Amino acid sequence: MRNRFTPTFNELPDELPVFPLPGAVILPNGQLPLNIFEERYLNMAFDALADSRLIGMVQPREDNNAIVPQLYSTGCAGRIVSFSETRDNRLLIVLAGVCRFDIEEECDPVQGYRRFRVSWDRFVDDLAQEDLKMDCAALLASARRFMDYRKLSVDWSALDTLTLPELVDTLASSLPFSSEEKQGLVEEVVIGDRLELLTALCELGSVSLAEDSSLAH
Repeated sequence: MRNRFTPTFNELPDELPVFPLPGAVILPNGQLPLNIFEERYLNMAFDALADSRLIGMVQPREDNNAIVPQLYSTGCAGRIVSFSETRDNRLLIVLAGVCRFDIEEECDPVQGYRRFRVSWDRFVDDLAQEDLKMDCAALLASARRFMDYRKLSVDWSALDTLTLPELVDTLASSLPFSSEEKQGLVEEVVIGDRLELLTALCELGSVSLAEDSSLAH
């Protein structure tokens, strides 16, 4: 069941504040913790809290040295579901994924942060209640191998309570893939396709790491 505070498709705004952060993505059924400390993004977070609580996460393209970096054309909006202030003037927030969007045009900046007119039309199913019949066993096995090769620990038991869409989108946004690979996952419209791509990325990553390990010896 979808959270009662999550907006419906018709309630999604035409304009959205955007936080461009390399390697940080959120998907409709996932969550993303953020540590906000730049003044412009503090402004953005407080403005969002006073409004719809929605922030768009979009990755910058490769040329990150540009004064105003170009962004990928597709991102995902997250809703601030928790926040806390720190004594050193940071804001710790958690975004819950709501719906993806395509950027249409940039608006005038507000208090230093960027805003865009967006279209949600391609991703109307992000807010649908689907009865999914998919097997995640292969995904979990591939993800375990991938993380084992990287020698990274994961509390796999914490994933046991997640629904299938939450599991797919949590792993897609949190596993250590490249920015380009994460963007590919963001742009997969159907969750079944996201599941297949995510499993393939874990498998390819495991093979690559295994080959590197054998060459090192």
